[in-house]
Parts: sequence; structure tokens; C-alpha cells
Amino acid sequence: MAPPVKSGPRFDTFIQSEKVRVIDHEGENLGVMYTREAMEQANGLGLNLVEVSPNADPPVAKFLDVGKYRYEAQKKANAARKTQKTQDIKEIKMRPNIDTHDYDVKMRSVNKFIEQGDKVKVTLRFRGREMAHQELGMDLLKRVQDDVAEIAKIEAFPRLEGRQMLMVLAPK
Repeated sequence: MAPPVKSGPRFDTFIQSEKVRVIDHEGENLGVMYTREAMEQANGLGLNLVEVSPNADPPVAKFLDVGKYRYEAQKKANAARKTQKTQDIKEIKMRPNIDTHDYDVKMRSVNKFIEQGDKVKVTLRFRGREMAHQELGMDLLKRVQDDVAEIAKIEAFPRLEGRQMLMVLAPK
């Protein structure tokens, strides 16, 4: 018995089942046959017998060029990786006694980030005696929550960590 293939589909002598359903290089179904017999036919055409559906009963194998098959699969995987969007976490920092104009500027940024599909972490930093008035910070985060209610949901509710209060927003 040959050692198992490290990666990719099994082919030729690495196919473990005795019988396989064979599809030729033109896509025509040749039916169920012994693996050795199918391998000889594939080698006669200058191709390999590649197992394309190992979980079927019997497994489905095709007459293909293994190198070309692996290359096509790798290209497909790379194309899928390019199109996927990763979700970043953007951070907006505020203070509890923020002015209305500054608040509006920060909220424009929050809206822009959420529309781009990113999560937003709102950090409220307390300094000195501001720690005595944490309710002001909670009110501010509630205001943020109300302002973005249509486009975002709260992923992590406001919580105090040391001298800062955090809240995470995610796009709906």
C-alpha cells in the first residue's frame, strides 16, 4: 500500500477503494469499474485517475492531469480569499465632558465606519475627579447607542474597565 498523499486529492495508486465511478476527460460517465482498470485507461490517455468525490459510494474519479487540477483549485481558493471582506475594529475615543460639535464629528466617523462594515469600539476615558461622575459617561454612551440604533447593534454593552468605559457596536 502506498503512503497517503500529503495534501490535495488522492490520485492513481493513492486511491484506497477497490471500485470507483469513472468520468473520462470529456466529462462522460464510464460507469463503475475497478480502480486498477480505470488507472490503466487514464495512463493510456496520458492522464491520472483523480478522486474528485471521495465520500460518494462508490467514490467518483476523473481522468485529469493532477498538476493542472491542483493549480486550478489553488487559483479558485486565491480568488475566494481576495473577495472576502475582513471586519476590522475601529476605535473612537471620547471624554465624558465632550462638546456637542466634537461629539457630532466623532459620530460622523462612527457612522462612516459602520457603513463600511467595520465594528466600532467606543472608549470613554475618565481623568482625575471625573471618576466620581460615571453616570455622565453612561449617559453619553446611551446617547451614542440611541444615535446609531438604526444602523448598528450593541455587541458589547457599556462596561467599566479601570479608568475607561467601553462599548462595542457592530453593523446590523
